[in-house]
Amino acid sequence: MAPAHERRPQRRALLRAALAGGAVLGAGAAVPASAPAAPLPVPLLRPDAPLTAPGRPGTPGAALRALRHGNRRWASRHQTHPHEAAGDRLLAVSEQHPFALVLGCVDSRVPPELVFDQGLGDLMTVRSAGCVLDEAVLGSVAYGVLELGIPLVMVLGHQSCGAVTAAVRAEGTGEAQPAHIAYVTEQIRPAIDRTRTGPARVDATITAQTRLVTARLAAEPDLAARVGTGRLAVVGARYELSSQRVRTVA
Repeated sequence: MAPAHERRPQRRALLRAALAGGAVLGAGAAVPASAPAAPLPVPLLRPDAPLTAPGRPGTPGAALRALRHGNRRWASRHQTHPHEAAGDRLLAVSEQHPFALVLGCVDSRVPPELVFDQGLGDLMTVRSAGCVLDEAVLGSVAYGVLELGIPLVMVLGHQSCGAVTAAVRAEGTGEAQPAHIAYVTEQIRPAIDRTRTGPARVDATITAQTRLVTARLAAEPDLAARVGTGRLAVVGARYELSSQRVRTVA
């Protein structure tokens, strides 16, 4: 067996290959390497269709501007639905170049690709109820930043968040939460704004939770190192269901 310091690069290479499409998972088992690949449907592309990925933002500032412009298009109903053409779909078979990672809530009303009018391969999205962090979420964010070189991580809270509402209610009533929901509400509890009451408490806690998660991510050593050199920005934001607009949270 190879020494540990020689096995680590091998494991990283395997992880990169698996997540980039080199390994296919299904029903809990990996498809053997010798299994024949399913043929692509006939011709997805015209003979003159471009095979190069269009340029995507490469700096934190450019990535944030792209998200802002996309959200403006979404809110004003002038979406462009980028990167959905045949060439984009074929290119995505072999590579990906997302320019931002959005950590959002699982709420069905807040799909990041729609909210920011982005297309195939533009965003890496990680979603958990209330944007709660755990090892799987942290590992997913780290993969996007460290392996794919994503320059922007956005924590996206949203108006009328059910997870935050449940956490505020549970603290007020003391009622037990079912199954794993208790983990979510406990993780949100430190963000509860106790200076307010009623719906105002829930709304303020949504913003506080977004700030808390953003700060925790920015403090992760590997991410903090990139923030310190200007290669990465970690920002918090809120999506307002009533206006469909996203605003950053300082």
